[in-house]
Amino acid sequence: MTGQSAESYAATFDTNVLGTLLSMKHELRVMLPRGSGCIVNVSSAYRSIGAAGASVYVASKHAIQGLTKSAALEVAGTGVRVNVVAPGTTDTGMLTRFTSTDKNKAALVSTVPLKRLATPEEIAHVIAFVASANASYMTGASIPVDGWMIAD
Repeated sequence: MTGQSAESYAATFDTNVLGTLLSMKHELRVMLPRGSGCIVNVSSAYRSIGAAGASVYVASKHAIQGLTKSAALEVAGTGVRVNVVAPGTTDTGMLTRFTSTDKNKAALVSTVPLKRLATPEEIAHVIAFVASANASYMTGASIPVDGWMIAD
């Protein structure tokens, strides 16, 4: 918490939460009149377990889960589905910036039961499934893709 500021809060929440809210608002504006569509938001596994040094990020991802579940309830029965995917430790530039060193990254990976990072493609495959007709009865769901970091 000590490294957090009002500025970092505003920047993180504007990007993650306000960005998600405005995206859904405009997506629903198109999907609702058509009576079909699927929104898949992206949260984080850390929304459930927290992460030292990342309290504002974690709070923003927790908020995305709440927005998603509420939106799913609001549009239930309209033909529009709203879900959220919660990736765990994924091999991205953001993770590299957050961990700073290979030693820190290795320590983080050691906390994941699968003992490896996810690839962005693995996360994308889950998102594609959730958005597909194969998941047509899924709405309001939060899908962890986290190597079993958390037992949801």
